[in-house]
Amino acid sequence: MSVSANFNSGTIAVREGYGLDARALESWMRETVDGFAGPLSIEQFQGGQSNPTYRLVTPGACYVLRKQPPGQLLKGAHAVDREARVLTGLAKAGFPVAHVRGVCNDPAVLGTIFYVMDMVEGRIFWDATIPGVPNAERAALFDAMNETIAQLHSVDYDAVGLGDYGRPGNYFERQIGRWSKQYLEDEEAGRDPNMDRLVEWLPANIPPGDETSIVHGDFRIDNMIFHPTEPRVLAVLDWELSTLGHPGADFAYHAMMYRMPPHIVAGLGGADTMALGLPSEQEYLATYCRRRGMGTMPGYGFYMAFNFFRLAAIFHGIKGRVLRGTAASAQARERVAVLPELMQLAWRQVERIDTP
Repeated sequence: MSVSANFNSGTIAVREGYGLDARALESWMRETVDGFAGPLSIEQFQGGQSNPTYRLVTPGACYVLRKQPPGQLLKGAHAVDREARVLTGLAKAGFPVAHVRGVCNDPAVLGTIFYVMDMVEGRIFWDATIPGVPNAERAALFDAMNETIAQLHSVDYDAVGLGDYGRPGNYFERQIGRWSKQYLEDEEAGRDPNMDRLVEWLPANIPPGDETSIVHGDFRIDNMIFHPTEPRVLAVLDWELSTLGHPGADFAYHAMMYRMPPHIVAGLGGADTMALGLPSEQEYLATYCRRRGMGTMPGYGFYMAFNFFRLAAIFHGIKGRVLRGTAASAQARERVAVLPELMQLAWRQVERIDTP
């Protein structure tokens, strides 16, 4: 992940329980990061629901540090070393990501593993309607997002050293199993009838066809840094959920913005896209398909239902961390507050699955 100075409303003083050993970090930076020169000051970004994220400021440069949170961690979660690996691989393909400066797999340095990358300056839009810009620019920014996700799904993952970054094939079966298991096993976070229905419905309705690409897993407008003045993506952020998976599922997650109320995550739910100069959901899908050399996307309705379910499962996990006291973000409780609505929306995607 790379961030601008405005990431999630900016930086704050490091929160209690998330402090870093500045002396140990500075020593590691001197040994690892080419051109590093202190003194070093540390601020914490307000964002980073899962992995605490820090801005490292020196007289000559700014960096971003991402680390695992303290406390007991779910197996396979918070894999910041995987984030660093996919960033490094994608950079080889010319995909817009921040430059990774170093990875520390020794928890003795800062308590948990971490990595450091360059900070990319630019614009982050927290509102998917992108207020304050002309319609033509808004449309161009959406087209840049569409082009970027199509580019991601076209990367030759073997050629950039990511052939073993995930398991090709059976993506939905494995993902539904993973998130269902996490939902069902987190007893502290409780159960919901909509989620229980999805746990049963999804594995029984997986559409035919299988394709594999690098998938981001959280490709949203607020996970991108745009050029300060041009409609161009400079860096895609937050790769914690990336793997080898189904590109259609990844695109549908991105396209959820068309159906997502803005108070849950950055979404267009309820907005007049035509008045905003934006393509409709179907037009946006058609543009992606054209860029990928596809006629249509069979199974798109299922992919949408799956993604609402997966996002609800992620928020359910945040609820569990809040209850256990290990949530990394000041906004985590806001995620918990909208969880019942999100779970209801997830089942609603099944009900509208035959609706264009």
